[in-house]
Amino acid sequence: APVTEAAPEKKGTDWWGEIKGVFWLVLAVLAFHSFIAKPFYIPSESMMPTLIKGDRLVVTKYPYGWSYVSPSITRIPGAIGLQLGRLFGQPDYLAIPFIPGRLFGHVPQRGDIVIVKPRDQYTDYIKRVIGLPGDTISLTNGTVFINGVPVKRQFLAPAMIPVDANVPCDSDMVAPLRMSGPDGKLYCQMPLVRETLPNGVSYNTIDLGDIPPVDDVAPIKVPAGHLFLMGDNRDQSADSRVSMENHGLGGPVPIENIGGRAEFITFSLDGTSSLFNPLSWFTAMRGSRAGTSLRPDHVK
Repeated sequence: APVTEAAPEKKGTDWWGEIKGVFWLVLAVLAFHSFIAKPFYIPSESMMPTLIKGDRLVVTKYPYGWSYVSPSITRIPGAIGLQLGRLFGQPDYLAIPFIPGRLFGHVPQRGDIVIVKPRDQYTDYIKRVIGLPGDTISLTNGTVFINGVPVKRQFLAPAMIPVDANVPCDSDMVAPLRMSGPDGKLYCQMPLVRETLPNGVSYNTIDLGDIPPVDDVAPIKVPAGHLFLMGDNRDQSADSRVSMENHGLGGPVPIENIGGRAEFITFSLDGTSSLFNPLSWFTAMRGSRAGTSLRPDHVK
């Protein structure tokens, strides 16, 4: 009589194996973001014209070594985080406390664009390195002085930044700068000044005129192990010139608070995209900004 093979027994889903696979995948992503590189979103105008709201970019973690702000998750939010924070004697959410020193640490170069975590906040800021440890920084009528020597400035033709949902150009300070271009579109005509630092690094800044108190800053000595940071949009940046009470950095910041170096723009959105409209993901793209390097130029 013919032999009938038994049908193979169906096995159920190995849920424990699936969970372990997802766990290791998440762990690998967090490790990559913490030690190699991570994406970053520009939420404000403080680094215009170099960066504008809606830009997405890559930040590398390793150029300056690693510190207590390097991990992708430095705070546990929510009710659990509050309870754990109180359990460990912290004022609010459980967070990694300040830890001095960097592993394989290197001091950033003047002109580097860096991610910084303010001492009193959880949100990352993005600024440019102006002053190094031991420098004396001051400003007079918007001109930066490093160790008593004015930074070279060159006034250029205005930057014509397209007006869109992410850059509405409608605040009291910049609304008068809105104008129609030859193509009939609206632009924000921003006064442009090119700065060149003592090491030859050159980049563009926006100078809206004499805006107290950020245009005039008394000499500040940068302590050892600290950096003086400023935004390229000089009159609209809460940086080392601005007190923490006014949401600034409150002076020079510890090198340990630097989270990484900005490298290049991956893509940019104008603010019109919708999660539920896939077509808008493409129509909202600012195509000309993708791939733009954020490493500063060097004057020979």
